[in-house]
Amino acid sequence: MMAAGAAGSASAQVEVITVTATKTEADAQSIPVAVNALDSSALDELRVDTFTDYLTQLPGITAGGSGPGQSTIYIRGIASTTPNLTVAGVAGLSPNVAFYLDEQPLAQPGRNLDVYAADMERVEVLPGPQGTLYGASSQAGTVRLITNKPVIGEFSASSLAGVSFTQDGDMSNQVQAVVNLPLGDNFAIRAVAYVDNQGGYIDNVAGTRNVSESARFRPEGTVRANGVPVSAQRAGFQSTADLSGVNFIDADNAGLVQDNFNDTTYAGFRVAGRYEFDNDWRLTIGYAQQRIESDGVFFVDPELDDLQIQRFEQDRIEDEFKNVNWTAEGRIGMLDVVYTGAFTDRSTDQRVDYSDYLFVGQYLPYYICDGSVTYPGAADPSGTCQAPNLFVNSASQTDVWTHELRATTPQEHRIRATVGAFYSDLTLVERNDFHYPGMLAAEPFGPFAPNFPFPGAFQSDPGPFPAGVIFRNDVRRTDEQLGVFGEVTLDVVPDTFAITLGARWYDIDVGLEGTANSSFCNSGGTDQNAFGTNISDLYDGSGEFTFIGSCNPALRQTFTMADTIADIEAMGYSTAQATQIFNSVRAPSSAQTDGVITKVTGTWTPTPETLFYLTYSEGFRPGLLNRPGGAPGPGGYTVPFALDTDDVRNYEFGWKTELFDRQLRFNGSIFYVEIDRLQTTIFDPSIVNLFFSDNAADAEIRGLEGDVTWAPMTVPGLTVAGAFSFLDTEITRVITPTDDVTAGSDLAFAPSFQGNLRARYEWNTANGWTAHVMPQVIYSEGSRSDVIDINSADLDSYTVFSFSAGLAADQWRVELFADNITNERAQLSNNFVFDRERVTIMRPRTVGVRVGVQY
Repeated sequence: MMAAGAAGSASAQVEVITVTATKTEADAQSIPVAVNALDSSALDELRVDTFTDYLTQLPGITAGGSGPGQSTIYIRGIASTTPNLTVAGVAGLSPNVAFYLDEQPLAQPGRNLDVYAADMERVEVLPGPQGTLYGASSQAGTVRLITNKPVIGEFSASSLAGVSFTQDGDMSNQVQAVVNLPLGDNFAIRAVAYVDNQGGYIDNVAGTRNVSESARFRPEGTVRANGVPVSAQRAGFQSTADLSGVNFIDADNAGLVQDNFNDTTYAGFRVAGRYEFDNDWRLTIGYAQQRIESDGVFFVDPELDDLQIQRFEQDRIEDEFKNVNWTAEGRIGMLDVVYTGAFTDRSTDQRVDYSDYLFVGQYLPYYICDGSVTYPGAADPSGTCQAPNLFVNSASQTDVWTHELRATTPQEHRIRATVGAFYSDLTLVERNDFHYPGMLAAEPFGPFAPNFPFPGAFQSDPGPFPAGVIFRNDVRRTDEQLGVFGEVTLDVVPDTFAITLGARWYDIDVGLEGTANSSFCNSGGTDQNAFGTNISDLYDGSGEFTFIGSCNPALRQTFTMADTIADIEAMGYSTAQATQIFNSVRAPSSAQTDGVITKVTGTWTPTPETLFYLTYSEGFRPGLLNRPGGAPGPGGYTVPFALDTDDVRNYEFGWKTELFDRQLRFNGSIFYVEIDRLQTTIFDPSIVNLFFSDNAADAEIRGLEGDVTWAPMTVPGLTVAGAFSFLDTEITRVITPTDDVTAGSDLAFAPSFQGNLRARYEWNTANGWTAHVMPQVIYSEGSRSDVIDINSADLDSYTVFSFSAGLAADQWRVELFADNITNERAQLSNNFVFDRERVTIMRPRTVGVRVGVQY
């Protein structure tokens, strides 16, 4: 399917868009693959700059997340989890949508790179499994950003500047410049630089809160804001206690109150050089660097007034990446050969207000209250609970190497093929320090001792932890992937019927080492190094394990495969502890998976303007290791050490048509998807106070999607483009036995209907200028934010209107625009993980002007 890229065309035919979705250049109408494509004209006309911009233009595609650099792509409703800081990196699920910049995959665990869309040739979105050509993280689809390449023998330069004003928010401004510089007869350089300052529009308003609101004091049956009552196993430990003797000190955010506090700056550049050795070989080398700096948050509290939130600690993120890439293209005999490689270095430094954890944290009062409050014995609780303002300092470093070598036979042959091999190696080091400032004044049983990592484990910092840090997750994750792939097409009846067979063999290994370390048992002046998880020990594959889940050093010894559960119980451990120890001895050394996925497509082309295809395709996502693997839960449940893959089978019928002498294009597809062992992330404090993942359920998806482009000869200069998506999703079988998932419920981020419609009319004025007007409407039905009932909240439906008008001459253009004209509070994402609804909204009404110059 293709979302119209012809909005700027004044011809009487819809525009042809060339794509590389099948890893060879082809007219998007000629390939049996659903493709949503926005070409450079459409990207400019729709003012697409950032991650959210281009995703909101494409029905069937949604993004969960909470702001710049913190989003995850979902396609066709294959979604399960609300993205969150604590699952953004080492604990994050592998993406199920592959994200490419040109030939290089950029998808990373938990959240994608937020690449600014400057000087793009087009954006391609391939819905449905693309695993045979694009690998593990393309089980739901693939998003490709295709940059403009250096043009040899041609000088060009352009610049674009704009300013805009957001209702109830701050001013925004942007500038970007592009130059293509030929150097000799066979070499050229192309460069683009940009700065985009986006003003804030959310207010941090005054408020107070204290520990009396902790989950520790919440009784069974309390109906939470998402309608899910507190179950017996999740009732607060002291929900029936008399708290009248406790002095609760308020957290007060008066010093952080600020209007429009969520401002953001994107700044970066990209430079590429292309050298043509001869008519058969060329080399392209590129370098890109980008930095995002953002303050505040991009979600609101629906219980407060419009565009308001209460944050009790400073929020900020600095997200920077550097990317070097190279592509050699040439011909060996009759084969077109491509070798491409890349190295990406990404670092993030984030500070997050974690105070909302209060509402789910059963153990939080232990750290910031007097011991006579949380362990009063037979007496009523008494003493003081300090202010619950909490924050996390999160630092991560990701290094990724990718290599791909492929060869393609001549496309005019009756039998044609693409075959290749792929390798990637990712290392992600992440350190999250959870600060509880109140611990410095609390007196649980004496002062907290300085805390250190578990000895012998991987550590990016040796400690001691900074003052006020109660928990530290210091983890290194490695993902190594090897794949061999191929697709072969046979023209059974030339120019009429063809069959394509595809397959990919894969071998993926995900490792984990480090510590998830706590200060539990550290009050009283001694570092007990107790509780938490020594991940390096757990996943070393040695067949030995040292249990540290006790404050008593005497109950800390190394166990081996020879120890039975009964033996361990005889040493003084409970049955639950003995079971955890027994299982942990047998923990794997990595989450390893290998196998083969396949694809079969039949293509019928009855006329040059009509194509029908029938596809069966498979996709998968690799598993991962859990930091709290082996932790026991209610009903005999145990947090798994390693997740299995979740697998997708897609059955699809599609069509691509151009009618009435190519005045009308209508593309679409009907699909049915089966999902086995859907991976999801769970936060359930009744099991463990860490996020963990599991294969939660099986599911089914039924869908219909399509797009229409109309360029009538009777009205030259008019182009009307629209696209739509219908989804019906259902969880068919629950696997995780924790009452967190309900059979028959919908998948997350899967609106039952999405659609958009725009019309662009261009005409020539009396003085030779070209004028245009373009209205647009985008609509989305509501959805839910998570398949985990206790973590889920509803997203409302929305309708958003936009309008632009402008003038253009040979070398300059000017455009006025208005986005979100009705000032709709469009809900893009939602988070209820910490028992309070946090809604990420679209930017309010924004009007502005852009001026472009071509040199």
